[in-house]
Amino acid sequence: MHPFVKAAGGAAGVGGAALAYSAGYELRAFRLRKIEIPCLPEGASPLKVLHLSDIHLTPKQTKKSRWVQKLADLEPDLVINTGDNLAHRDSVHPLLESFGDLRGLPGVFVFGSNDYWGPVLKSPLRYLLPVESKKRFHGPPLPWRELRQAFLDLGWLDLNNSLGALTVNGSSITFAGVDDPHLEYDDLGAVAGPADASADVRLGITHAPYLRVLDALTTDGYDAIFAGHTHGGQLRLPGIGALVTNCDLDRRRSRGLSTHQVGGREAWLHVSAGLGTSPYAPYRFCCHPEATLVTLTPRQTTSPARPTM
Repeated sequence: MHPFVKAAGGAAGVGGAALAYSAGYELRAFRLRKIEIPCLPEGASPLKVLHLSDIHLTPKQTKKSRWVQKLADLEPDLVINTGDNLAHRDSVHPLLESFGDLRGLPGVFVFGSNDYWGPVLKSPLRYLLPVESKKRFHGPPLPWRELRQAFLDLGWLDLNNSLGALTVNGSSITFAGVDDPHLEYDDLGAVAGPADASADVRLGITHAPYLRVLDALTTDGYDAIFAGHTHGGQLRLPGIGALVTNCDLDRRRSRGLSTHQVGGREAWLHVSAGLGTSPYAPYRFCCHPEATLVTLTPRQTTSPARPTM
């Protein structure tokens, strides 16, 4: 056999094995990430925050639904949902069944593009293109009004281009949230202005961590910002990390905890790698689907940890 043919066959075999692992195992190997953010006043009781994002649920994804349902066993104090819940028009009821045991807990939500519009078939190579060069394709409309009402019935605050406030375990929290920046639905003017200095902690909520949103929320004095959208890169390579973020956030902050700095101010940034993918791109590599249990703790005097790949 010619050496080139042999090498090509070997590469194809490795690629096929990686694809089988990615789509056949890692896509459904759900994990819980646990982190701490020191942003509460001295002496405050820690708060357990369940951060959910990018579930992209279809009615037949029963394993994912059951896994999400068990997250209520963590007994979180607060739920933050950063959007892209749906991947099918009939997914609202299965999603609410997954969230059923979270009913009555304090919670907040914003929407992503896949709460408004269904996924569409497109070349997977487009995912690797710079975000500014991509033409946006809308799939069929999704029942976002039904989804919004379902979340309100759970007792969660709608933070799409809105401010909000909750008292959780004795700590006062103020929020600023924006509608999906990836679709340019965000209205930063609607939430502009200094964050409430009298609150114990100030949290910014967005689906997609575009720099314009992170800059605005950090400048206004929010202590921590929660986002999703990136899928953690969805495809990650050892030693390199995420290949893309699908927005203008740098790759090294594509998932997990980091910080954002602008104009001498600094905020914590937590980006969830999310629990799903588009049904038309059902793969993850070195990037397990995840939910995150974020424990808010009293502030420390040491400097925040720097992000890692």
